[in-house]
Amino acid sequence: MSITNAIRFNNLRGDIFGGVTAAVVSLPLALAFGVASGVGPIGGLYGAICVGFFAALFGGTPTLISEPTGPMTVVMTAIVAGLTASNPDNGLQMAFTVVMLAGLFQIIFGIFKLGKYITLMPYSVISGFMSGIGVILIILQIAPFLGQAAPKGGVIGTVQAIPSLIAGAKTPEVILGAVTLAIIFFMPKQVKKVVPPQLVALIVGTAISLTVFQGADIRRIGEIPIGLPPLQVPSFTPGQITVMLVDGVMLGMLGCIDTLLTAVVADSLTRTEHKSDKELVGQGIGNIVSGLCGGLPGAGATMGTVVNIQTGATSAVSGLTRALVLLVVVLGAARLTEPIPMAVLAGIALKVGIDILDWSFLKRSHQVSVKGSLIMYGVLALTVFVDLIVAVGIGIFIANILTIQRLSELQSSEVKLITDTDDDVRLTSEQKNLLDSAHGRVLLFYLSGPMIFGLSKAIAREHNAMKEADALVMDLTDVPMLGVTASLAIENAIRDAHEKGLEVYLVGASENVSKRLQKLGLFDLIHPEHVLSDRTEALRQAVDQVSTETVPA
Repeated sequence: MSITNAIRFNNLRGDIFGGVTAAVVSLPLALAFGVASGVGPIGGLYGAICVGFFAALFGGTPTLISEPTGPMTVVMTAIVAGLTASNPDNGLQMAFTVVMLAGLFQIIFGIFKLGKYITLMPYSVISGFMSGIGVILIILQIAPFLGQAAPKGGVIGTVQAIPSLIAGAKTPEVILGAVTLAIIFFMPKQVKKVVPPQLVALIVGTAISLTVFQGADIRRIGEIPIGLPPLQVPSFTPGQITVMLVDGVMLGMLGCIDTLLTAVVADSLTRTEHKSDKELVGQGIGNIVSGLCGGLPGAGATMGTVVNIQTGATSAVSGLTRALVLLVVVLGAARLTEPIPMAVLAGIALKVGIDILDWSFLKRSHQVSVKGSLIMYGVLALTVFVDLIVAVGIGIFIANILTIQRLSELQSSEVKLITDTDDDVRLTSEQKNLLDSAHGRVLLFYLSGPMIFGLSKAIAREHNAMKEADALVMDLTDVPMLGVTASLAIENAIRDAHEKGLEVYLVGASENVSKRLQKLGLFDLIHPEHVLSDRTEALRQAVDQVSTETVPA
């Protein structure tokens, strides 16, 4: 496997045009996310440059555009706020160290080929925390949209301060924010195909602030340092290392989910298949470099990726071109961004938050599944008001428990103790005749399907219903997998039968199932000749044994 991505020059015109167009789309978003995160606009720009360049170079999805995204920005905002509050001197540097840790964890996920497992989450949980992130991003833009500094306390502090924020709203900045939203929402589709509405809103909003509101006191981006960024040396304190590691894992996991979901979108548009694990390594390298340069963490961005593909890009050259274009802007045209109003950036970020909300599932989740809907809204609320890790952890736990309960209920009907003809089990006529001829002295314990831990209760129930008999046929022919808990329940049934003097016959155990039972020592209780592969033969032997024992001497 090659280290770098598939860089081809057979479509140079399409790749360059796609990269330039994606850079135009990325510029306003990078500025908006940088300001929203508390790192500053330059942090958003360098995040877009570093993650975009190295993810394109080393990733596994040729047309993927990587940059700071709404979900990553929301989490980074909380990390910056928490670390700067606990350590005002080095908090920001420690936040960039968390970005590097996130990249390191992503590389580890990729090396150990965990990409295919990261997105194995119930959709209700994914929808809930993504919508929760959208709500957080919207709430955090309320203060700058109204022309004021963000209050302390993050989301909860902003919600509590909404009355005072509205009372102190500055009309010029509210108008600028409203104009920004109006342009993004109502720009005709024909114009959107030519130029991104975010860029139009940025230019128009800035022009209005410099002309119509020339004398007003408007909060602006201000001076952006020109030149290459100073390197951020990894920094941590013993008291914060645990928090930083947890934040790094959370940020890395979110970046993986965000990226791989976007990679699936790219696959559907290009009719190709991405390499998940290689993509995670590329994203990790990009985030490590971004943290070293003082940039925001990034992930695969759906909007930039779709624009890139639609404008003709087919290889990683487009992603490299986009990053280089943004680098030229930072080095040569950074001063042009200084007069941009904060309210305009708030309007752009507000629209991103609205787009992150999973409107499709929010509208009809209760029709699809009431339980799924409750999980989704619960995860959403926990994400907004508690913590992302707590929300995802509780959501996955509850969703999995409900799924296991449902599967166990369905599978438990396939756990049966049979003493004579049973219409629910597919017995041949010969097998039915053999059971009937034993007059209840031979018991057939039939199990079917994967024996997960939720079925141990059903196995125990049938075990407890075991009547007095002379032989037990344990039929595992239709059991492809045997979990630890279920195997212990089967062990109890076999040992109990053995203690009661029943001859035990084991039928149809696969190689994996046999290994599990052997480790439990059950083959010491079963005669080697009683371990069979055919149910009919096992029933015949059991019936012959019972008949021999019941015939008078």
